[in-house]
Amino acid sequence: MILKSSKQFLPLLSLLAFLALWQGCAFYINIHSLPTPAVVAQVFWQACSSGQLPFHLGVTLLRLLVSFSIAMLLGSAIGIVLGRHKKLDAFFDNWLVIFLNVPALVTIILCYVWFGLIESAAILAVVINKLPSVIVTIREGARSLDQDLLDMARCFGFSQRKTLIHVIWPQLHPFVMAATRSGLALIWKIILVVELLGRSNGMGYQLHLFFQMFDVASILAYTIAFVGVIQLIELIILKPLDRKALRWRR
Repeated sequence: MILKSSKQFLPLLSLLAFLALWQGCAFYINIHSLPTPAVVAQVFWQACSSGQLPFHLGVTLLRLLVSFSIAMLLGSAIGIVLGRHKKLDAFFDNWLVIFLNVPALVTIILCYVWFGLIESAAILAVVINKLPSVIVTIREGARSLDQDLLDMARCFGFSQRKTLIHVIWPQLHPFVMAATRSGLALIWKIILVVELLGRSNGMGYQLHLFFQMFDVASILAYTIAFVGVIQLIELIILKPLDRKALRWRR
């Protein structure tokens, strides 16, 4: 019981240690290069009060939601098809490797050059950058599906829907969650570059503006806000979904 309660305080202890280290470093480094936590908190509050931070954060999160949903749905469908059809997989395998290694910056620039500085070009650039990694992850899951279980479901007369829910999904779930978590970690970084290069709003645009003004406090405040939201998505949405999907193991 004591061990369990102590584990609950470890994240808080880690956060306090980080803030103490940050405060200590700020005393030894130029205050303009590394503002103290109190200064960043003040800037954060002012940005929230003015409405600037919620607006730009909301714009970026909307882009993240749209591009992430498209990449996951399309990538999952393609990954399952490639994982279950060896000839198609062999045909597209080299192209997947090529697109995995194309720098994100190149894709973003080409989308803006070809389609203009429009919202759909920004979304397309993010989707193209994320799509190959989703396909590869889901393809591995589709390859590892237990054929004996699929045959058994067919023998017992399972419908396609029932087979998907009770046979395929439990086996694909770890791969989908891996693609989701890695996707969130990657896709918001790509969105910031997309906004920096060709958008007039969003977190990336604001960070570029603060960089030009050498406003480190605002850079840290906006970064903490965005990372905090991503962490909330992990805690409130992804982890509960993970526990619900894997309840059969317990």
